[in-house]
Amino acid sequence: MTGNGAPVVVVGGGVVGLCTAYYLAEAGLEVEVVERRALGSGASRGNAGWVCLSHSTPVPAPGVVRYALRSLGRPDSPLYLRPLPDPAFVRWLWRFWRSSTPAAFRRGYSAIAELNRATFDLFDGLAAAGVETGLTRPGMVHAFLSPAEARHHLAVQRQMAHGRYPLPDDVVTGDEARLLDPALSSRVRAAYLVEGEGVVDPEAFARALGEALAASGVKIHENTDATGFRTEGNHVTALRTATGEIPCSAVVIAAGMRSSALLGSLGHPLPLQAGKGYSFSVDLDPAPRHTLYFGERRAVASPIGVTTRIGGTMELSGNNNRLDWRRIVAVALASRHYLGRWFDDPDDLVSLIRDPWVGGRPFLPDGLPVVDRVPGHDNAFAATGHGMLGVTLGPVTGHHLAAYVRTGRRPDVLTPFRFGRGPWARA
Repeated sequence: MTGNGAPVVVVGGGVVGLCTAYYLAEAGLEVEVVERRALGSGASRGNAGWVCLSHSTPVPAPGVVRYALRSLGRPDSPLYLRPLPDPAFVRWLWRFWRSSTPAAFRRGYSAIAELNRATFDLFDGLAAAGVETGLTRPGMVHAFLSPAEARHHLAVQRQMAHGRYPLPDDVVTGDEARLLDPALSSRVRAAYLVEGEGVVDPEAFARALGEALAASGVKIHENTDATGFRTEGNHVTALRTATGEIPCSAVVIAAGMRSSALLGSLGHPLPLQAGKGYSFSVDLDPAPRHTLYFGERRAVASPIGVTTRIGGTMELSGNNNRLDWRRIVAVALASRHYLGRWFDDPDDLVSLIRDPWVGGRPFLPDGLPVVDRVPGHDNAFAATGHGMLGVTLGPVTGHHLAAYVRTGRRPDVLTPFRFGRGPWARA
């Protein structure tokens, strides 16, 4: 697939793009990375940093559209839908609804779980090669205000897991539930621990990947805006940027929300929408020892370094990165059900929290990424649409896509993530 003396160019310096570049370089290929800002500055920067198997699921699921419709006019809702007078947004929502059937959810869950099988092995391999991943595996506590909700959630997980990761036999209830993690409040009435689930500092992980790439001779172009491609027939010969062209033997488009426009210049735009998530850091006492999932409120907390990162919400309000402070407040209020009154009044948050962040995580209507060769182009590939799973799926995506670029043969595990699948591709 490569071999004209030019490098493989990876467009996008988030975790997915950097992992792809890493495995290409590890295989001995000349690689260059192009990022329009700093490495890891996009959706990779402010997320919860989870590396997990038990929460790697498609967002479209039975009942999620009904839940979203109930959020209309409620900016404090965990899933917030703000309708836009945009036909493309309406088409996306219709395709999302078409992808929310039980059968589609099971197929998507199974596809991601199969892709995820090598996740922790690949993180171990990165660490063994000297990449400071920062991965710890404290396990994940799923906390609930209702024992019935906890048991329902565990039952659904057990049904979908098919033995791919360990789950407890039952939930812990009553006062004993909060003993699973010292940060949990007395309002938590049921919880269970999934052992072995991990967490990284996503910004530090991206930085470590960049350092490893630079040490291996990969040329990195930061603050360089990709604008299109030069092609000859079905072959991409150069990436066009705002400062000139970069010749390439192959190109990988892993540019998050900007991927659609770049793929559109090759005749294959993708219906990506930004699933906006919010997070912030805070010092808690006691701090969580595990990653925490707050079941009813769909918020999360992660121990990252000496701080706790609290995040949540899925906001579908168009492709923008506007920070709505009401959503930060909503996440903080949601966490207080599970962590206790770590603040008294929302006005206190301005002085208590650090690094408030909003990021537009790229979503396709069926909730699965595209990891495939671009149709009609023998040396152009896409890796985008990972949504909330970019950190978890970064190494496995990069590992398998690098093999695809090198050999021209799609690994079987990538088949569910091809172009031209599902109702969004046919409509």
